[in-house]
Amino acid sequence: MKTLVKAALAAGALVVAMGAGFTIGQAQGFQPHMRNALGDLRAARSELQVAERNKGGHRERAIDLVDQAIGEVHAGMDYAGDR
Repeated sequence: MKTLVKAALAAGALVVAMGAGFTIGQAQGFQPHMRNALGDLRAARSELQVAERNKGGHRERAIDLVDQAIGEVHAGMDYAGDR
């Protein structure tokens, strides 16, 4: 009888550990701050697109840098498993 109880407790502990591991993996995968940053970068790009063009090339450079930042955010989210 004691062996059966020990086996049941071990199985229960295994289920709890696996559930905790899954939950931790999900928490690491979801990146709300990265998603928020992505939205902000997209908004910034949109504003730069409609800005007047007489900025000596700086507006275009800013758009390129924002595009690079968007790419890096996507790469970070992919790495974390959030896309």
